[in-house]
Amino acid sequence: MSRILYTKPSITALEIEFVTDAITHGWGDDCYGYIQRFEKEFAQYVGTSKAIATASCTGALHLGLAALGIGPGDEVILADTNWVASLAPILYLGATPIFVDVLPDTWCLDPAQVEQAITAKTKAIIAVHLYGNLCDMDRLLALSQSTGIPLIEDAAEAVGSVWHGHHAGSMGRFGVFSFHGTKTLSTGEGGIFVTHDDALYDRVLTLSNHGRAANQPKQFWPDLLGYKYKMSNLQAALGCAQLQRVDELVARKREILHYYRQAFAHIPAISMNPEPVGTQNGAWMPTLVVSQEAGITTDQMRAAFQAQAVDARVFFHPLSTLPFIQQTPQPTSLSLAERGLNLPSYHDMTTADLNKIVQIVYGLFS
Repeated sequence: MSRILYTKPSITALEIEFVTDAITHGWGDDCYGYIQRFEKEFAQYVGTSKAIATASCTGALHLGLAALGIGPGDEVILADTNWVASLAPILYLGATPIFVDVLPDTWCLDPAQVEQAITAKTKAIIAVHLYGNLCDMDRLLALSQSTGIPLIEDAAEAVGSVWHGHHAGSMGRFGVFSFHGTKTLSTGEGGIFVTHDDALYDRVLTLSNHGRAANQPKQFWPDLLGYKYKMSNLQAALGCAQLQRVDELVARKREILHYYRQAFAHIPAISMNPEPVGTQNGAWMPTLVVSQEAGITTDQMRAAFQAQAVDARVFFHPLSTLPFIQQTPQPTSLSLAERGLNLPSYHDMTTADLNKIVQIVYGLFS
């Protein structure tokens, strides 16, 4: 039985050509060529003035929070439904994560609960565009403006998602993206920091390279203690090739999500990634959530998929339930984790692959 993976990157001759060129020629004076090109072209794509390519999205978020001066005694608000990568940099810096619940339809940060959670110690709000779904940016940006608290966009999963003409990641104080091998646009591993804030950009650029300032004339001289979070030239070459195909990559992801949506439209107990009027869902990870009344759990769905050699991912567990946190989980976040499932979605899936997945889901309701 041929196995259907939940996701994998789309690699063509173009990517191989770019990486081969980087391996052959990207050394010495040209060792940053693809990095600089990737940063410039990605910033243009999402509509920001600056970008810094990093070793991971986690690293990009860590750098941004550190550049804002966040540390011990500070609080950072984020949704309980998230991957640990959104939480870890807060803990690295000694700050305190404050978990709030998500909305039941978008599975993203609830602005009303964010407002209630703000204290004098709140130094940032992290809005994660989960699975390509978009947070309510109008309400969150208004809240950020009225309080002066920076709004950060974790757009790790949201390449191609657009909020009323603005790309995810381009609207907050800064945004971060992931290019892990599972993502729509991939560099194997890697991430990027984007912003319109020149001063913040300069600070992050210094922190990302062992604390060495770009304008420091003294060779091998760190002005402050920084990190080693730079992306490699080889990874950036792959990213440059993927960027040339980004519209095609996003369109195929959206096509797969639309296929699932249409197939499950006749099952009222299933809801999927939303796409409110005026927005575009980048559709990184098509996800279904079964109503509580249906009584079908995530574990039951995964077992049915595994029996047919089909991969599927669980909905993210509430961060509050992790062993190094152990807090009371937010109710909607906990409920979604018990009845949600990420469906397979990669660019060269066949119609037969998609139909097999649809049949498995229908079998759960028969």
